[in-house]
Amino acid sequence: MLRTHRTLLRFGKRFHSAYDGTAYTDQFAESYRKDIEPVKLAFEKHSSPGSQHDKSSIIFAHGLFGSKMNNRTVSKTLASVLKRDVYCVDLRNHGDSPHNERHDYPALSSDLELFVKDHKLEKPILIGHSMGAKAAMAFALRNPTTPFAIISVDNAPVDASGGQSQFGKYVNCLQQIVSQTGLNAIKTTKEADAKLSQVEPDIAVRQFLLTNLRRKSKCSNSEPGLYSKIGLDFVGKSLDSVAAFPFDPRASTWSGPALFIRGDRSPFVSDEKLLACAAFFPRFEIKDVHDAGHWVISEKPQEFVRLVTEWINLLDDGSLEDLL
Repeated sequence: MLRTHRTLLRFGKRFHSAYDGTAYTDQFAESYRKDIEPVKLAFEKHSSPGSQHDKSSIIFAHGLFGSKMNNRTVSKTLASVLKRDVYCVDLRNHGDSPHNERHDYPALSSDLELFVKDHKLEKPILIGHSMGAKAAMAFALRNPTTPFAIISVDNAPVDASGGQSQFGKYVNCLQQIVSQTGLNAIKTTKEADAKLSQVEPDIAVRQFLLTNLRRKSKCSNSEPGLYSKIGLDFVGKSLDSVAAFPFDPRASTWSGPALFIRGDRSPFVSDEKLLACAAFFPRFEIKDVHDAGHWVISEKPQEFVRLVTEWINLLDDGSLEDLL
């Protein structure tokens, strides 16, 4: 499904009119500060023999509980088909990247800003899923002249904090798994899976969560058991920040090309949330993936690659302007 430009403008105007007119300066000023201490992100770089270095590189950011490993297969495909470099990053508190007590979108954006600077990337395309999608959106709002385009996969620029989250149950369960010692220590992924099944019936989701656990080294002088590559304490305390989106379209918008891909069975980007998409990103497009939920990339990898490839090719040859 592709929204027309006039429809998008109407969405944006309706969203702006929903504000009560109170001052936003103090509330959102922190989100735009440039003195946030960044961390250096771990990453994998995927290239193909025919990579053209004059094309915009892609930075791929995973979601909560994810890592750079999640998108390895589709990233290799995109690098080959689109003939450009694709960088899969571990966001802070995930994978091989450093842990830090601050875990919100201004901080996640500051990490990406350092990554772009360190790797001398000009006009990158940012792709993010879920938490990574909001990180990409935050990057564009904080650095309006830097990205070439952004692609948000199954998330919208809205504040969804304050509700009961299944993610909180995951964090608590993982903390219990890695904290048990002695006779109660959980030593294998099979035992960890049995524990996780108490809070998550879907085996595919449990297997995804289990990718964050590792066995403690025998030479680490610690009791046998598992440890988490995720900074569970920091992430657990920051779940409201992960659900939030601390920006205001009256303070900043981004007029570059933005593609929103959503699963048609997912509630994360409902039609009502398109109001916010249009307010922040007036040139946004929305495309649906049929019979997909929130885990769009893993559920429908070929459809995801097709949508991304077609859209970026249109950007490269300038045809997208005609559609807007």
